[in-house]
Amino acid sequence: MRYALPALTTLAALLFYVMTIVNVGRARGRYKIDGPAVTGNPDFERVFRVQMNTLEQLIAFLPALWLFAFYVSPSWAATLGSAWIAGRVIYAVGYYRAAEKRAAGFGITVLAFAALWVGALWGIVRTLMQG
Repeated sequence: MRYALPALTTLAALLFYVMTIVNVGRARGRYKIDGPAVTGNPDFERVFRVQMNTLEQLIAFLPALWLFAFYVSPSWAATLGSAWIAGRVIYAVGYYRAAEKRAAGFGITVLAFAALWVGALWGIVRTLMQG
């Protein structure tokens, strides 16, 4: 029960990522970009970049989320993880409209990730110092 909230946050992050995959599939049809091509229309390219940027960030986000949950607080991990997801949603909506509109969501995402990473590091070092 202790890790149910970070587990739900993990599933929500993965669901968001799956939605970015679906959006790329839709955009391929809308902009007539056949796979494996990933260029050819700037509107498609922005949708594709949201998916790829999210994948790139998931690789760092998920371990940071779980290390923070284990070494600091599961509930705070879920809270910061939810902020990361919200930042990704804001990032996606802005980027879908225009590349220059992605900054606010990116900033939220970076701050949430940094809090998780620094917090996890602090929790691990604290544990090592106690043991």
